[in-house]
Amino acid sequence: MTAMTPPGPFAGSHTRRIVALGGGHGLSAALTALRLLTDNVTAVVTVADDGGSSGRLREDFDVLPPGDLRMALAALCDDSEWGHTWRDVLQHRFAGQGELRGHALGNLMIVSIWELLGDTVRGLDLVGRLLGARGRVLPMAAEPLEIVAEIVGHDPGRPDEAVLVRGQHRVASSPGVVRSIGIVPTCPAPCAEALDAVGSADWVMLGPGSWFTSVMPHLLVPDLADALVATPARRLLNLNLEVHKGETRDFRAEDHLRSFAANAPDLRLDVVLADPSVVTDAAAVRSAAADVGAELVVAPVATRGQPGVHDPLRLAAALRDVIG
Repeated sequence: MTAMTPPGPFAGSHTRRIVALGGGHGLSAALTALRLLTDNVTAVVTVADDGGSSGRLREDFDVLPPGDLRMALAALCDDSEWGHTWRDVLQHRFAGQGELRGHALGNLMIVSIWELLGDTVRGLDLVGRLLGARGRVLPMAAEPLEIVAEIVGHDPGRPDEAVLVRGQHRVASSPGVVRSIGIVPTCPAPCAEALDAVGSADWVMLGPGSWFTSVMPHLLVPDLADALVATPARRLLNLNLEVHKGETRDFRAEDHLRSFAANAPDLRLDVVLADPSVVTDAAAVRSAAADVGAELVVAPVATRGQPGVHDPLRLAAALRDVIG
């Protein structure tokens, strides 16, 4: 697959409007593929991270956590020496033993620009222009969120007990099984530009990404959920390559779809895209997809020899076949 020619923009439709929702490495994989297909990509990014560099900056400056926003911008950078150089600058992480240890330079840059401009969206747009980004990056809400989850077995000493766990980092690293998920505040201030992007999109794509801390939170922001229901765009869910690990330990592909239906009962899908490796019971997955209004499309999107890693060209080809 490495010898495959990168797919070009849609024939006559390089401005096809696609909105991708998620966070972290999953969203980065989706954006790396989507920018091969269209110049009009908008990433709507989770803002609940409370760990590492993002968590420190969020606490110290009372700002949105910048890390997932930074990663999305880096994924959309222009394929030029200029774009790649600034991408590497943004992604550089300080070593050493001082106060800068662990900080990504891009996180510091984004927060600095926010302070100078006093406008989160303008600041992200400015960094996007610096990178020559083939698209736009927006937060899913205008204020930072906290993930709250009911988890069974969070305390290894009480494996059958459900406890309330707060914070994205603690939820994502819990050894237990997530029973339900929520956000605080429950009705956060919306990002108007993100709502507009969803409303004017041709396609909206959710996933891949950490299911309960990167994908599902978008469905819990009331204004954003309403926009996803109301949009005339077609909706695609891209299932993870390792559906049974991490936050969704012991899940099957069909369990993800049932979880989606439980968290967003009013939201219908058009397509569920899955790698063959996660479809262990095609009939069950197809039935669960139909329950949310979707057609199941099975296509290879994983990197050969690297389980759990998306191949950007394979994913772009699969998305081109679906969206085109």
